[in-house]
Amino acid sequence: MATVKPITLETNTLLDCHGQSTLGPQIVASKSFNFRTYLFGYPIAHSLAPLVHSTLFKELCVPWTYTLFESLSVADFLAKLKATDCIGSAITMPHKVTFVKNVDDLTDEAHAIGAINTVFLRRGGDGATRYIGANTDCIGVREAFLQNVPGIRAQSDGRPALIVGAGGACRATAYALWRWMGSSRIYLVNRSKFEVYAVISHFESVPGFAGELVHVQTMEEAAELETPALIVGCVPDLPPKERAEILTRDIALTFLRRPEKGHVLEMAYHPKPITAFYSLAREYGWDVLPGTEPMIYQGVAQQSLWMERPSDEFPVQRAREVIEQALTVTHDKL
Repeated sequence: MATVKPITLETNTLLDCHGQSTLGPQIVASKSFNFRTYLFGYPIAHSLAPLVHSTLFKELCVPWTYTLFESLSVADFLAKLKATDCIGSAITMPHKVTFVKNVDDLTDEAHAIGAINTVFLRRGGDGATRYIGANTDCIGVREAFLQNVPGIRAQSDGRPALIVGAGGACRATAYALWRWMGSSRIYLVNRSKFEVYAVISHFESVPGFAGELVHVQTMEEAAELETPALIVGCVPDLPPKERAEILTRDIALTFLRRPEKGHVLEMAYHPKPITAFYSLAREYGWDVLPGTEPMIYQGVAQQSLWMERPSDEFPVQRAREVIEQALTVTHDKL
């Protein structure tokens, strides 16, 4: 997998927004405050996020912790989030949409996507702590492409893209493809047409969103469409069984089998990053990126917000090595 020199994540532009610094220069410089961060969701016992964040903290000599808070109770988690030793949190399913009402403000990305995966803290003009909701899932998608494919914007700008799946990861992916990758049209292929309608309806209500979302329902429709420059797989690594699942796979294959090739990002990575979809795309000659890449980069973006620290200071390569080792051990046990 080709790599390019890391660039600064654009989330750093948020560091001076939404209020004053929570940490202050003395706290940032000292690295002696044992702040806590969490992952709030259910079920999350399988998550590799603690490994990513603990690695980043350790490599930066920051004595913070990242702990799973596996629960459906928002009230119980709010007590943790509002504690004086908490500096922020990650939010995952099933709370990404509903937890929006529990924060004081949203970043532009979170507003547009309608879901958050991060809470970070800032101080308001009155000195009170403000809890800001952000969505770094879209940053993970963007950085997976930008950091691994030299000249990717020149290849993707003005070209269509394809998203396979219309579940939780679809909206953040669609936003990233439109805003940063320049995708002219975004094809949506999914087993449930109602999930696709929900995604399209959501973005139709987002002010300023100018992306064209196209629901591709048959192989015949796919055959008439321009080949996408980028494809993102957003479904679990499970063999298709139902008729709609088989059709979804076959529509994706209609694009993969063409002589024109591009780049695929396979979001699924657990328990192994080389999924069936990953293997199919490689077999047909596409360049494929594993789902560990967006997972790591969205985590870096979270820590950049929590620490108020430039993202190019984070040891991404070390995080890659640790995650690869963990997945290798897990795969060997299967």
